[in-house]
Amino acid sequence: MEREITIREAGTERDVAAFWEQLHIYFKRDIFPDPEDGNRAYFLSDTEYRAHIQKLHDREQDRCRYLFFHRADQDIGFAMPVIYHTEDRKCFILEFCVFPQFRGNGTGRQCAGLLLQWAFENGAAYAELNYGSDERRLRFWQSLGFVRNGMDEWGEPLMLLPPKEAVPIKIELLSDPQDWQLLKLENGFLYEIGEEPFSGEKQELLQQAIREKRITFFVARRGYRAVGMCSVSKCFSTFSCGDTGVFDDFYIEPVFRKKGVARLLAQAAQTWCRENGISSLSVCCAPCDEGMYQALGFQTRLGTTFIHLS
Repeated sequence: MEREITIREAGTERDVAAFWEQLHIYFKRDIFPDPEDGNRAYFLSDTEYRAHIQKLHDREQDRCRYLFFHRADQDIGFAMPVIYHTEDRKCFILEFCVFPQFRGNGTGRQCAGLLLQWAFENGAAYAELNYGSDERRLRFWQSLGFVRNGMDEWGEPLMLLPPKEAVPIKIELLSDPQDWQLLKLENGFLYEIGEEPFSGEKQELLQQAIREKRITFFVARRGYRAVGMCSVSKCFSTFSCGDTGVFDDFYIEPVFRKKGVARLLAQAAQTWCRENGISSLSVCCAPCDEGMYQALGFQTRLGTTFIHLS
């Protein structure tokens, strides 16, 4: 039992101080080794990052936990997870570290496996995390079953341990232009087509267009979690002397593809157009996607589209 790893939560002021000391060392050594990195100061700040995390730690629901991995009477690493019980029981792993002197011989995998076991025993349904641009971290979490799954609302890449529980997918009209999950899906969509994440200015322009009903979003939800989206933008057509629609922003998180979500989104958009007097719904796509869109009901070819980029 001497080699057994256990988890203990930082429960005293001394433990919490030790946790933050190790977290700062980890940030400087492993995450922001360049002193000139613009993010370094924020994550090492007690008045900004630490104050924000401490609020999450101290709240009554969906608390952030300060956990140590413990073996042979000493701490060998730490983790900082949050289980969102009030949403869909996602465990988001904010930080995970095995101290350098204890790395190797599968210790990291043991600690990560123990953390996931702890999460499920405490009510989590699945797990998610950011991996940055570190290929070693990517391969490590892939070895534990995580898969790459889009971007977060800040444009950072995400990994997801796919949930095992089957939850029905429902399609909703987006009601809140500032919904953070819309921004997460948009960044995933932009990343997939090779574009940069939304800037603050573009976020405001999109929100204004939604408020003015120039664009309507349909969101696929798996319980609380938004896993896909599409949009319809209205245009006036002199041919029909009425509104037509353009189908766009069609994106489903990779983990939730091939589960019928695409068809549900396309059908919701097509039904909404019929019910709102929109005479046609068109989509512009690459040749490789033509078969998919035809299978989703876009079956009338209108020729070739040319555009001028200003």
